[in-house]
Amino acid sequence: MTATPKLRLSRLTGADNYFEDFAAGQVFEHARGKTVTDLEAVLITNLVLNTAQGHFNEHAMAGSEFGRRITFGGVTASLVIGLASQDTGENALQELGLSGVRLPRPVFHGDTLYAFTEVLEAKDSDRPDAGEVRFRHWGVNQRDEIVFEGQRTVLLKRRSHWGDR
Repeated sequence: MTATPKLRLSRLTGADNYFEDFAAGQVFEHARGKTVTDLEAVLITNLVLNTAQGHFNEHAMAGSEFGRRITFGGVTASLVIGLASQDTGENALQELGLSGVRLPRPVFHGDTLYAFTEVLEAKDSDRPDAGEVRFRHWGVNQRDEIVFEGQRTVLLKRRSHWGDR
């Protein structure tokens, strides 16, 4: 019988997104975009029990200032943060906070979102194996209009403690 090689968790995440890799002032344009479909816009909105007609009633929204259904802002925020997560959250131990959330323009079904991030602060935490990083995330649609802005604070693993696990 041959021994199964031990799985190294550090190989399952990026090698360049530990706490030590972030410094104030860095800016990232994240690699992927995501087109908003009915799956995100309706399913997630239903799952969180948001019953606003603006998200479900095409007939009612046809006569509104938007002329069609709009996507729930929680979906917009989730997609933008999700697009940023490969670079900013793969080595997260804990999400510590979200603040300053703004949704300056509506997102419609069929819009494609892109994410950007600026590192605002990287500081020691009360844990020797992790540090805190505060990010400013923003998302734009295919017309380059900002549709999401917010700050997110994350407790990230230190490579010195987690890199060889």
